[in-house]
Amino acid sequence: MYCMSKIDHLDIDGHVLALFLAVLEEGSVTSAARRLGVTQSAVSHGLQKLRRVIHDPLFAKSGRGIVATAHAHALAPEARALLDAMKAFGSGASFDPATAQLSITIAANDFQRDLLLPGLVRRVTAAVQKFSLRVIPSQSPSPAMLRDNRCDLLITPVPPVGIDIVQKRLLQDHYVCFYDPAVRPPATRAQYLAARHVTVVYTDNERLDFDRRLGASGIVRDIAISVPNFTAVPAFLRGSDLLASMPSLLGQQLMRDFASARIPLAAGAGAMTALPMYMVWHQRFQKDPAHSWLRAQLEASVAADVRGSVARHKAGTRS
Repeated sequence: MYCMSKIDHLDIDGHVLALFLAVLEEGSVTSAARRLGVTQSAVSHGLQKLRRVIHDPLFAKSGRGIVATAHAHALAPEARALLDAMKAFGSGASFDPATAQLSITIAANDFQRDLLLPGLVRRVTAAVQKFSLRVIPSQSPSPAMLRDNRCDLLITPVPPVGIDIVQKRLLQDHYVCFYDPAVRPPATRAQYLAARHVTVVYTDNERLDFDRRLGASGIVRDIAISVPNFTAVPAFLRGSDLLASMPSLLGQQLMRDFASARIPLAAGAGAMTALPMYMVWHQRFQKDPAHSWLRAQLEASVAADVRGSVARHKAGTRS
């Protein structure tokens, strides 16, 4: 039982709500403290205050970790909404990067993370007083990731749909066939389909959009190896006769030691190999000055560091 004592709802502040959500999302007091940059005792003290107001234990021990109660899960959307309201209340109509201390969570896969985010970090860090970035796996992007405030920005080739979800295209890439330089690339559709392939299947069983398009068209390949991310592909491709159909921009970094060629499918298959990349956010951030500025920095970073490389790589695959 949790008695009222002299603590009531007025004792709930933004810090307590942030502690609560961090523990809920991390599933650990230790991880939540590390994420927020506070001590474990501070997290425990904040949770104890909230328990006295809410009249619920909020979390219970389960094995070596903790699990949230049903009431805690029910309170999470309200807590996020309150924090959003506090943020809006405390942010003025203007935004000054020079005095700003920004923290943002972006959902992206390993390809998007390594391609787009280092440049963003360099650009933003040089312009603001303090900047911190948390990257989480995007897996199968859903509107809930943005609605529930699990991330501030989502990067994906297939934006989730919702009347409250906003998107903008960052760049246009395409899929190519990577292979070990010691072997000959497939010159025909028949050779490509007869070869053995390595591909990416995420941990939630989500496939690459290219693989989904092939399947929808009834095109069947021999998938010899499936790995959970792009980073795992080179180890299997090196010294083998396997093929990997992946974004061409990987040739700049992860796949730079491998040769690449166009994927030899039927004429007019450009739509099948096309790979747009979007940034996606929730409508509540549409006019937020800090969020708008960060989106502009990402666009500028992509324009400076990536789009020129896309054009050069496309020219290379045509030659």
